[in-house]
Amino acid sequence: MPIKLKPLSQQTIVITGASSGIGLATARRAAREGAAVMMVSRNREALEQAAADIRSDGGRAAVCVEDISDSGWADRVGEAAAREFGGFDCWVNDAAVAMYGELKDVSLEEHRRVFDVGYFGTVTGSLYASKALRDRGGGALINVGSVLSERAVLLQGPYCAMKHAVLGFTEALRMELERDDAGVSVTLIKPNGIDTPYPEHARNKMDRPAAIPPILYDPELVAKAICFACANPKRELVVGGQGFMITKLGNLMPGVTDVIMERFMGESAQTSSVPPEPGAKDNLFEPREDGRVHSNQNNRVRKTSLALEAQMHPLTTTALGLGLAAATVAVGLIRPRQSHGG
Repeated sequence: MPIKLKPLSQQTIVITGASSGIGLATARRAAREGAAVMMVSRNREALEQAAADIRSDGGRAAVCVEDISDSGWADRVGEAAAREFGGFDCWVNDAAVAMYGELKDVSLEEHRRVFDVGYFGTVTGSLYASKALRDRGGGALINVGSVLSERAVLLQGPYCAMKHAVLGFTEALRMELERDDAGVSVTLIKPNGIDTPYPEHARNKMDRPAAIPPILYDPELVAKAICFACANPKRELVVGGQGFMITKLGNLMPGVTDVIMERFMGESAQTSSVPPEPGAKDNLFEPREDGRVHSNQNNRVRKTSLALEAQMHPLTTTALGLGLAAATVAVGLIRPRQSHGG
């Protein structure tokens, strides 16, 4: 049976990791489009300020301060959503932590923390949300993965491993819900490099400030993809054409891709000359008090993604492609006649 989702303006959306980066951009966009947002994060100050800003602009927002590695957090968020908005229609698992450095320099405690937040937090949220949505008659579950869900990169081993695990879990859960005709749409969002405070938040074991390898895309594009998936069932959405190329190349020529990544995606591509903020600390175990959507590294950022538009609107894209092809053929037919007539 086809899954039917409410229009975004009629939804209440739970968003984890909502105090900065992709989560904050998504909360703002969803609220602008009429949704009520339940914002979840460890960072109370940034979270409350973000929600206040949304409300001052006429939006609907409430907060629930939680560390998603703690037990029982999803139940408490669900209770808060029910108390504030009567429940929820869509649940977005975005929260994660990250590290930069060689695997030999990463402790098992740090590995586990990356998984406790990014993987087990996603698992806990997904299982709670899918049951709640099923009981409500359906809805959308959206997990934020990465292009690194399918292709690892140097110096971010724990994060890549965690995102691989998120992909596997999301696919397994989707199949279970589809088999049971649960009425729950399950979408994996796979961003390319995004201009968020990710490198400032990540624990860094390199000698220079961390950076996200180019090409970088605007967080608003990921927010756009997530908001689209809230109201339109999609298996996955990749944000940024480079993500497609990396995945396809890795599948076709894994050895060649390894060499390319080793040569061009090493430390020189993942470090910055921009000094860190004075006294700045990572957020691996404790929240940072910032609440920004974008990185502070003055990156060159792409504001559009034709690949994303093609995934969201395939029929329109196909029609445009056929129109361009027809125009090309027409030009090809006209030119010989003009040449002959001359």
